[in-house]
Amino acid sequence: MSNPSLFRSLRHRNYQLYFCGQLVSLSGTWMQNTAQGWLVYRLTGSSLALGLVGFAAMLPVLLLGLFGGVLADRLPKRSLLIWAQVLAMLQAAVLCLLTLSGHIQVWQVVVCAACLGLVNAVEMPTRHSFVVEMVGKDDLHNAIALNSSIFHLARVLGPSAAGVLLGFIGEGWCFGLNAASFLAVIVGLAAMRLEAAPARPGGNDGNGEAGGLGGVRENLLEGVRYAWGTPLVRAILVLITIASLMGTSAMVLLPVFAGDVFHAGPRGLGYLTASSGLGSLAGALYIAGRRDSSGLRSLALWGCAGLGAALVLFARAPFYWAAVALIAPSGFCLMVLMPSTNTMLQLTAPDDMRGRIMSLYTTLFVGMSPFGSLLAGSLSQWLGAPMAVTILGLGCLAGALGPGRAISKT
Repeated sequence: MSNPSLFRSLRHRNYQLYFCGQLVSLSGTWMQNTAQGWLVYRLTGSSLALGLVGFAAMLPVLLLGLFGGVLADRLPKRSLLIWAQVLAMLQAAVLCLLTLSGHIQVWQVVVCAACLGLVNAVEMPTRHSFVVEMVGKDDLHNAIALNSSIFHLARVLGPSAAGVLLGFIGEGWCFGLNAASFLAVIVGLAAMRLEAAPARPGGNDGNGEAGGLGGVRENLLEGVRYAWGTPLVRAILVLITIASLMGTSAMVLLPVFAGDVFHAGPRGLGYLTASSGLGSLAGALYIAGRRDSSGLRSLALWGCAGLGAALVLFARAPFYWAAVALIAPSGFCLMVLMPSTNTMLQLTAPDDMRGRIMSLYTTLFVGMSPFGSLLAGSLSQWLGAPMAVTILGLGCLAGALGPGRAISKT
């Protein structure tokens, strides 16, 4: 029997709309991320300021991500996603106007980043748990991997465009283009034809009380108890916490490598970010092309170990183009790790708890990023960017030896 189609999830009309809209919107988001990092570094020359912006963007996900998971289980997911895209579009428009007016300051960037983080606290767990409504359980594994490929294809396209556009039109218009890009995903979501949603946990019990704060609290505690009491789920969540704190946080220092270490300018930053995204895209497509979910535990272990090793090698790169080449394997390994753990969690979790388990996943993976950003920025400020990334890479290797091995043996 031949291998299943790499793109079999695209046979679903709703997922086609989602795929195209997300590709456009996420390309704009990565364009904004690259332009924002360059803007902050241009205004301050401080790697610590880069870490502060990253902290502000991700902290709301840590604080409110579990609540977002409960909302995803209780409310229509499509409606939540549409409103999230509208609010994110407004955030990008505000950033655009402030920058084009010439009055932009770092504190304003921090506030805008925090506002976007509030939106993401609801949008991310909702988006993850919405996939099954578009493709069903049979194609869930493939769709999860393709979602990662969308994200990282955009991670190639967006920064590459930003690297060129920053020199011609400046940061402000990059923010404006991102605002316009949200229209694609909003239109796609609105055009979907969805079946009636299944009953949601914590729904009204006929007395009007289950939807109150007590019901929300009980839903949260139920999800946490299940995750802590299930060894495989617990080990996965610990591993992704380490990967977020140590692995992904190294990306916040790419403007420092482009600006101070290699003196490559904004275009050099675009190439570094795009190279990491290209590696991530390759990793996502590798996972998507697998026949089934067998072997995911070993892939998670080796993905974390490979991420750490790749970061150490990148930090020691002797010249710019070597760094561009060496950052790609880190993206590949991260995308072997993340869809593997995502799929294992979704296959392990009961259907009526998937939203809450995925909110734990996004809360820990994304929510640890603020502290990782501050850690990376502080280490870079004290020890230099190459030494900071070396330390972070060694932390990922330690994670592979601990919870990574626990996953493979559970």
